Amino acid sequence: MDEHYSDIRKIDPTRGSHLPDGSPNDNDRIEIGPTQLAFREWEAAGLTLPNLERMREFRWRRLTQHIVDRGYGGLLMFDPLNIRYATDSTNMQLWNTHNPFRAVLLCADGYMLIWDYKNSPFLSKFNPLVREQRSGADLFYFDRGDKVDVAADVFANEVRVLMEAHAGSNKRLAVDKIMLHGLRALETQGFEIMEGEEVTEKSRSVKGPDEILAMRCANDACEKSVAAMEEFARTNVPLGKTSEDDIWAVLHAENIKRGGEWIETRLLTSGQRTNPWFQECGPRITQNNEIIAFDTDLIGCYGICIDISRTWWIGDQKPTNSMIYAMRHAHEHIMTNIEMLRPGVTIPELVANAHQLDEKFQAQKYGCLMHGVGLCDEWPLVSYPDKAVQGAYDYTLEPNMVLCVEAAVGEVGGEFSIKLEDQVLVTEDGHENLTTYPFDPALMGE
Repeated sequence: MDEHYSDIRKIDPTRGSHLPDGSPNDNDRIEIGPTQLAFREWEAAGLTLPNLERMREFRWRRLTQHIVDRGYGGLLMFDPLNIRYATDSTNMQLWNTHNPFRAVLLCADGYMLIWDYKNSPFLSKFNPLVREQRSGADLFYFDRGDKVDVAADVFANEVRVLMEAHAGSNKRLAVDKIMLHGLRALETQGFEIMEGEEVTEKSRSVKGPDEILAMRCANDACEKSVAAMEEFARTNVPLGKTSEDDIWAVLHAENIKRGGEWIETRLLTSGQRTNPWFQECGPRITQNNEIIAFDTDLIGCYGICIDISRTWWIGDQKPTNSMIYAMRHAHEHIMTNIEMLRPGVTIPELVANAHQLDEKFQAQKYGCLMHGVGLCDEWPLVSYPDKAVQGAYDYTLEPNMVLCVEAAVGEVGGEFSIKLEDQVLVTEDGHENLTTYPFDPALMGE
């Protein structure tokens, strides 16, 4: 009886005390993690899983080093994704984006403390790198009313005492995103406020070995979820009763089934609604013999973003020649630009040497050539030549950066747009395209 009870208290009764990624095999575990479905699929795919303890330590060390390198005393983070990067803990992530109740202070000596929701300090205790849990960083009006300034003063005083203990007289404090009263209170305490987003974005831009393993796993889960969405669409669209929302809901469900977390946008459209790009999916009933295009913007397993795009032709007829040309042109665009990716190339060089879209597609081209990706869309951004700002991104690509390479191809007033995007790892001697999902053969003219 006791042995049976022990088994059902595990996520996977076939394994011992720990799962393949080093996390506890505990059915009551706190941290979000992959499901048994994801683990089975990764094992079948022959993937090596990340070690989460090593991944967390890599991020903590890298972030701390960036603080030290800049001569700062500490880094105060409110952005939920920066908090995830620093601690690997989550708490109502989407609600937290517009009700900032969490904060993390990482001092130059590595001491890390979290202010969490008052009833949930336990949500980060699985990670010993988080040395202390408190509450009281909620400095938004809904929660504090007309006494936000009082709460901000209390919070800022706590930060001062912690910084004196762990950074001495260094009052240079980097802050990423903070409410107005919090900023004023910190300045009253004598802090010199520095640009925190610069610290976190640069820290996150280069991935550690286990982060890359986690991204490979997340990509596998995402592509399997996309495959389920495509199967659903190809089966149901010809019946004339399936909405864009019906199709998009499949991706959400499949992501959650594998332990993914959320999707940042609603970028799936069909037919005429693909042009112009950036309309969001809705109740439109999809039609046979038309295009469906989407951008995953998916926060998947381990909180890793998989940001890929595909365009499908669904129907019993052939797509038009103009669709095939646009698809091939978009494919050529991203593949040519991917070939430029290697360590040592500068972002201005990427801008200057990028594949040029036809004039008729220029007005509605995507907002950037490529962008970094990790826990979400991240630094750096590589602009098209006509949008580049001199001096904004004078940096060089490094090994283990990951970039998403984009194309949106459609004419002003046209009947369709093609959307494509691949996620690419910069390696020691070149690049590796992590995206393996096929391009629609009908639109490729095959």
